[in-house]
Parts: sequence; C-alpha cells; structure tokens
Amino acid sequence: METLRELFEQWSGRVPTHTESLKASGSDRKYVRLSSGDISAIGVEGTSTEENRAFISICRHLHAKGLPVPELYAVSADCTCYLQEDLGDTQLYDFMAECRKENVYDGDTTALLHSVMERLADFQFHGADGMDFSVCYPVESFNRRSIFWDLNYFKYYCLKPSGLEFNEDILENDFERMAGILLTDEPFSTFMYRDFQSRNIMVCGSSPRFIDFQGGRRGPVEYDLVSFLWQARAAYPDELKDNLTSTYIKSLSKYRKVDETVFRTRLIHFVLFRTMQVLGAYGYRGNFERKQQFLDCMPAAMANLHGIACQPVIRDTYPYMSDILYRLTGLARYKSPLSSADDRLTVKITSFSYRKGIPEDDSGNGGGFVFDCRSMHNPGLYDRYKALTGLDNEVIEFLDNQGEIQVYLHNVYGLTDAAVNKYLSRGFTGLAVNFGCTGGRHRSVRCAECLAAHLHGTFGDRIRILVTHRELNLHRKI
Repeated sequence: METLRELFEQWSGRVPTHTESLKASGSDRKYVRLSSGDISAIGVEGTSTEENRAFISICRHLHAKGLPVPELYAVSADCTCYLQEDLGDTQLYDFMAECRKENVYDGDTTALLHSVMERLADFQFHGADGMDFSVCYPVESFNRRSIFWDLNYFKYYCLKPSGLEFNEDILENDFERMAGILLTDEPFSTFMYRDFQSRNIMVCGSSPRFIDFQGGRRGPVEYDLVSFLWQARAAYPDELKDNLTSTYIKSLSKYRKVDETVFRTRLIHFVLFRTMQVLGAYGYRGNFERKQQFLDCMPAAMANLHGIACQPVIRDTYPYMSDILYRLTGLARYKSPLSSADDRLTVKITSFSYRKGIPEDDSGNGGGFVFDCRSMHNPGLYDRYKALTGLDNEVIEFLDNQGEIQVYLHNVYGLTDAAVNKYLSRGFTGLAVNFGCTGGRHRSVRCAECLAAHLHGTFGDRIRILVTHRELNLHRKI
C-alpha cells in the first residue's frame, strides 16, 4: 500500500487522503482507489511481475492506438505496483442486472452491447498492429500447448473431482481433434484479449471502456467473441447473442473477408472449448482454493455446457467427449437449487379432437406446435375402423397404404427436430406438440405415436417424452 501512496503522490503532487480497497478479481492482484479532493486513481498491486509487465506494455500500446483503455499514470521501479485511470464502479455486468433479471434488454443497453461488439474487432486488428507480443504472459500466442493446459485444467479440476468414470485415452483423442480445429488459422496475427467479458468492461456515461487484458496474446478472433457472448452468468438471450454476433461479423468484415456460414459453424467449437476452460477454472478456484463464489457459478456454466454438448456438430465431431459432457452436466451436484429433479427437455405429445377444442397449455409458456391431421384420408369414415383407434394394426395399415401420412410426418419431423435441438441448446425444459383430427381417435393418435418413436430414436434419453391420447384417456411416458 505504501508504494501505491508514493506513486499517487508522485503523479498528482498530492498526498492521498482517502483509500478504498476494491473487490478482488479471480487473481491475486489487489485493487485500491486512492483519492485526494477531486483527483482519484486506481492502484494495482500484483505478485507476478511478468504479468504486470505484460499489462503495462499492452495498456500503453492500446492507449497510444486510441483504443478505450485506461490511461497508465505511474509504475513502480520493480513493476509490482502501478497506477491507472479511475473509470468508476459501473461494470457492464452490473449495468445489465435488471435486464438480465427480466430477460428483456432495453434500447440503451442493447446499443451499448452492440458498441462493444463493434469495438472488439478494432482491438483484435488495430490493436495488434505494432504490438510487441514478446511481452505477453505466460505465452506469446494461443497454441496447442496452451489449449491442452486449459483442457487438462478442465479434466483434472472439474471432470475428475466429479467422480464420473471415463476413458482418458479416448477422451484425449477428442482433445486432439479439438485442438486441430481451434488452430485452423495458425499462425495468428490478431490480438486475443482472452478475458473479454462484461465484468472487464466499465460503463462510463454511454460508452464502454476496457480493462484487465494482462492475459492478452496472439490468437483467433472467435475466442474473444465467445468469451463475451457465452459468459455463463451474463445469460444473454439467444436472439440477442445472434444479433450481436451479426454486428461483430460486420465489424470484422472491415478487416478481413468473412464467410458468415463458415464462421458461425467454427464458432461452436470455441464455445465448447471456452465453456470447458471456465469450468476448469471454477473447479480449481472453488474446490481447491475454497472460494464459494466460483462454486455458485458452476450450475449456470454446466447448463451452458449441456446445451453445447447436445449440438449435432459437437456430437458428430467429438462423439466420446460429448457423451461424457452430457453425463457430467446431468450430475445432481451441478444442478441449480431451483432446478427440478429432472430438468431435461420434456416433449408433451397429445392427440385430440377438434370438436372438443385444442388442448390447454399447462406450462404457462403458450408455445409449441398444433398439427392438423384432417387433410388425410379418415379411417373413421368406414364402419370396420370406427371402433378401432390409431393404435390398432388395421388402422395403421390403412393410413400407411394411403401414403399421405409418410409425407405429412416427414415435414413434421423436420420442424420438431429443429425445435428440439434449439430448445436443448437453450436449456428449455418444455415443448408441446399437438395432433388434431375430427374425432381424435385415428389419424391424430397414429401421428402422435409416430412422432414419439421418432424423437426417442433421434434424441434418446436426452429428452423425456410424455404421450397423451386425450380422447382415449390414455397416458404414457417414454
């Protein structure tokens, strides 16, 4: 503290009359606000001089480039302490608290988020121009070794402490596959901020200012975008994430040609990697350093991981790892206290008669599908089928022989598969699918049964399926 006082006096010409310890970050750095009258600064004391030197060099460079980072006022001779511009107390994360609570983002907040996305590409490209990457700590560039540091961090501090059994050799094969995909653009010429998230962005008036980039290095542009948009506690709605990604891609296009489809496909691999990295850090900080706030963050991050592991591209690319991650995220210890005992996506499939009305929604979300089966040939018009239902072989053969039901269900499967995949990725827990016909006994019953079998075969135990034939008073669970 005495060194920080001396730096403040050297810089301002005044003795600090007030000091205030600020909330510590995940690192061992200490932050103090020093002030005298109307002058204030933020003092930082860090035990790692290499990390301090990295921040000091990067900060001076980015500030000289005109990027919105704090001005560096003074540095101690041994680089253990430095003084920087006071940007206030409003982190972007806290600024969005009410929006996050209501899951509704107002115009001012949305505009601020879009301005952050517009600035990101400037940091990555304009900031990289002329930067001395040799000062970066602990490595100069995002590389295979640093990828495996993070993956092993996840394996040893999150996966193994869970008690889940897994084959380490097979898992490493998927780790190798992931590293190859993440390093597609190597060697990198862009600046990777690395800890680009809403707690490291200060709101000054209506503008964002950026802090805590001491871990920066050369690296892929996707990494920072994912760090920001998929920060577990930020919990941005999917539609907002999609819009912010579009804004970033537009800004990125100022610096390089972008194939949006390819970019978005690659992005999901970085989402998976970053989420695993974060969980490794939470596991270490929480389980080994006994910092409860990190354990409190794990359910939200696990929910993120669950949705990502269910993505078809992830299942196809990392078959063994995706299965391990799915089982990991299902462990009771990682469930939020507010979660139900079984918070898998539940698909409720109901057959009904239009004469008695469309089934009421009891979930409260008002969503789902209602498919009208009355365009198909009706078995109920024939006496030999009137006493039967869509569960009987004679009716099934009648509908199959007409040929209409196959075409009809092909379209239904396409719509419902897309919805289930999306709901899994977003962590939703309920989807309703209703089939209606005239009497609710033949066509709608058969369609409901076919969809249940299709979804069970496609998604397995990742979803719960509840089938109700309302007019038959039959219920069953798959």
